[in-house]
Amino acid sequence: MVSFDHRDPGTDEGAWAGVLRDDLPAMELDVDRLVVVAAHPDDETLGAAGLIAMAAARGIRIDLLVITDGEGSHPDSPTHSPATLALLRRRELRAAAAIVGAEREPMFLGLPDGDTDAHVDAVAAALDRALDRALEEAPGERILVVSPWRGDGHRDHRVVGEVVEAVCGARGVRSRAFPIWLWHWGGPADVPWERAERVVLDVGARDAKARAIQAHVTQLHPLSAAPGDEALLHERMRAHFDRDVEVFFAPAAEAAASAADRAEIRGGARTIGQDYFDDMYARHDDPWGFDSRWYEERKRAVVLAALPRRRYRTLFEAGCATGALTEALVERAERVLAVDLAPAALERARSRLSAHRTVELRRATLPAEWPEGEFDLVVLSEVAYYWAGDDLDLGLTAAVSALTADGHLVACHWRHPVAEYPRSGDEVHAVIAATPGLTRLVRHEEEDFLLEVFGRAGARSVAGEAGLVP
Repeated sequence: MVSFDHRDPGTDEGAWAGVLRDDLPAMELDVDRLVVVAAHPDDETLGAAGLIAMAAARGIRIDLLVITDGEGSHPDSPTHSPATLALLRRRELRAAAAIVGAEREPMFLGLPDGDTDAHVDAVAAALDRALDRALEEAPGERILVVSPWRGDGHRDHRVVGEVVEAVCGARGVRSRAFPIWLWHWGGPADVPWERAERVVLDVGARDAKARAIQAHVTQLHPLSAAPGDEALLHERMRAHFDRDVEVFFAPAAEAAASAADRAEIRGGARTIGQDYFDDMYARHDDPWGFDSRWYEERKRAVVLAALPRRRYRTLFEAGCATGALTEALVERAERVLAVDLAPAALERARSRLSAHRTVELRRATLPAEWPEGEFDLVVLSEVAYYWAGDDLDLGLTAAVSALTADGHLVACHWRHPVAEYPRSGDEVHAVIAATPGLTRLVRHEEEDFLLEVFGRAGARSVAGEAGLVP
C-alpha cells in the first residue's frame, strides 16, 4: 500500500500534462446504465463527474452507490462531530450529483469510514442489489460500473475497487476504475498505461464537473479556523481535476487475459512469466516499494526475527527481486544463493550486494530451473503465489527436497487479493502446511501478510534445540 499525506504538496499537475496521451483509447460509453460506486462522498465527483455529466446528457440512466459517509475526513475536528460531518457530506454529494445530472436518489450504505475492509461482504451485497435492481427495471440492458481504483493508495479505495472487480467479473458486467490520489502521490511511472482509457470532456461536462466539485464545501474549505479543521483538498491537488480528460483503468484480470505474452500457461492456469516483471521494472525502479516503504522494512525485520537459528550454513532465496531481503539475510548465513527471473531486478541486486563475497546471484525461472544442492535455509518470500497449476506443487517439492535434514523453510506472503496473481497468500500457505514431511515451527499472522517457518518432520523448536525443554 502506498503511503502519502494529503497535506503534502504532491505531484505538480504539470508533470501530468504531457503524459495524458492522445493515443490512449477512448472508454466505450455505448451503455444503457452507469453505476457509480464511491468509497466516500466526493470520489464520484473528483474521479468521474465529467463521465456522469456526459452520460446524463446522452440519456443514460445513472445510479450512485456510496459506501461510507466520509465522516472520518477530519478526525481531530473540535467543531464537527463524525455524525455532523456525515450529514453534511451526504448533502454535498446530493448537490453535486444534481449538478452533473444524476437525478436518482443515491444509495447510501453508511459503512464506517476507513474500515471498509471489515465490511467486504456488505459492499459486495450492496453492489449485487444495485445490479439486480437495474436488471429488474430494464432486463438485458448494458451496464458499466465505475469505482475508485484499487491501486489508489487509500485503504477504502482499494477495498471498494477490489469488490467491484470481483462482483462485476463474476457477473460478466463491464467495470472500470478511476484514480484520485494517484495524481497526488504518484508519477507517470506509477500508471498502468497498458490498461488506461480516457474520456475527453466536452465544454458542458467540464463546466458541470467544476461546479460539482465546488459543492463539496467541507473538503475544499476549512471547517473553521481551529486546528484540525483544515481543508482536505488544497489547490495543487484540485488542479488535477480541472483537466478536460478523465482517466479510467480496465480491470487487471481483463488486461492480463488479453496479453498472453505476460504469462505462461501451465496446468490450465496462468503462471506469471518474465514479461510481467520486465514491464514492472521498466516502469519503476522499485515497483513494490521494497526500499521506500516502512511496511517492507518492518516485514523484513519480522522475517529475520522469526528465523529459529542465529546462523545458517547455506541459504537459498527464491525470487530475490532487487535484493533488499537478501542483503538482510547475508548476515545470517555463511553462503547465500539467490535467484530471480528478471534481469533488471538482478542488475539492481548485484549493485546492492557487490561488497558481499558470500552471495551468488543467478537468473532462473522457478520452479522449472530450481538449482541443485542442499540448503539448511530456503526462503520463499512473496513468490509462491505467482505459481499456478502444477507449478506450486513442483516448487514446494523442490524446496522440501533441497532442505538438509535440519533445514528450515521460510514462507512469507501478502494476504490481500491481487488480480494478476493466480493464487492468494493464504492459499499458498495452506498448501505448504499440507505438504507431507513438514512440521510448522513458527506462525506469524497479520491482516496484511502471513509468515511461517517449517522444518522437516520431527524438527524441534528454538527452545528444544537449545536444550531448554526436553
